[in-house]
Amino acid sequence: MPSLFVLNSRGATLQGDTLTLTGVSLSSIIFADRPVRSAGHQATADVIAEWGSGEDNFVKNPPNATVSVLGKDGSIKDAVVVLKNPKLEGDQLTFHVQTLEGDLAGADGGAALFIDIIGRPFTPMSFAGVARRSAFRGAMYAGAAYGAAAYYHPYARPACGYYPYPPCY
Repeated sequence: MPSLFVLNSRGATLQGDTLTLTGVSLSSIIFADRPVRSAGHQATADVIAEWGSGEDNFVKNPPNATVSVLGKDGSIKDAVVVLKNPKLEGDQLTFHVQTLEGDLAGADGGAALFIDIIGRPFTPMSFAGVARRSAFRGAMYAGAAYGAAAYYHPYARPACGYYPYPPCY
């Protein structure tokens, strides 16, 4: 089903063919639109580790993405890119990119990266993830509702579970 990943970070820069996210959240949001309207979380490290997994993977067919960065003055900068060769080191995530439109010049606040994941194999929205999704459906829906409330602040990190939520690993 058509789904998206959202990776949140404290900031992002786009210089030449390199997109750098700093202060990347430990977990990423996954959501699908109608008719399913499901949502959940996956560890960001797992998202990157699965980049080349499956037949229709992101190495063979790099995804389009939009990165939106808030400015401390209230402005918003957006860029549409094709993501390639992710590298996660600590809380910094870099990609080689092809910029299709926009730039991030002057953006100095929190950032969100929206990635098209149609066809990803082991995500909760994929066919392969149906059994896992069914087993954790209650926890995912509770986590999504809690996570939505937590995202009110632009620098908030998603909860890794529901109250009392465990630390993110």
